[in-house]
Amino acid sequence: MQKMMNEEVQNQLKQIFNDMKNDVTMVLFTQEGECYSCEETKGLLEEVTELSDKIHLELKDINTDLDDVKKYNIEMVPSFVILDSNKEYHGVKFNGIPAGHEINSFIPALLEISGAVNEEIPADFLERIAKIDKPVNIKVFVTLSCPHCPGAVQKAHKLAMLNKNIEGEMIEAQTFMELSNKFNVSGVPKIVINDTLELVGNQPIDQFLAQIESL
Repeated sequence: MQKMMNEEVQNQLKQIFNDMKNDVTMVLFTQEGECYSCEETKGLLEEVTELSDKIHLELKDINTDLDDVKKYNIEMVPSFVILDSNKEYHGVKFNGIPAGHEINSFIPALLEISGAVNEEIPADFLERIAKIDKPVNIKVFVTLSCPHCPGAVQKAHKLAMLNKNIEGEMIEAQTFMELSNKFNVSGVPKIVINDTLELVGNQPIDQFLAQIESL
């Protein structure tokens, strides 16, 4: 399969990955047979793995690796989670290929889970995030051509990294049309919290928190 990233992009990413502190592992779930974008997603993750000795990839099958499917709450393919150096899951998940503009949510997730410093969150927000004590699932529906989507995905992932009760997942809307139709996704990014509360657009983090606090 032809490489998805040209040499210039590969070199840029190599430099960016120099900021990584610790190892990370991507655990990718696919399935035998018909699976839209599974091969492309695997190809992209393999290319990224080649760019840093701190990035690792594990391949799983949704139909046979059932313990891992349950552990990471995998419901569709392709889907992958990012684990830290202790193989701990921090609620950061991607469903579908993080190509196009979504490379801008994928790369920051790798860096941050590796321990690289990211933007500071104001103390009052951190206090509110720490108080969330019930399971929260944040789905962010995206398309790969949407420039505003990565910001929403990053906020969902950031909340997940800061509170073990939160899971944040990117969902590539066109790959998972059935799910997109279920949640009436007509514009992206569309944010769905616990399958009930909805936001549209790249909302500020306090809007995410206000919705979560209203659950």
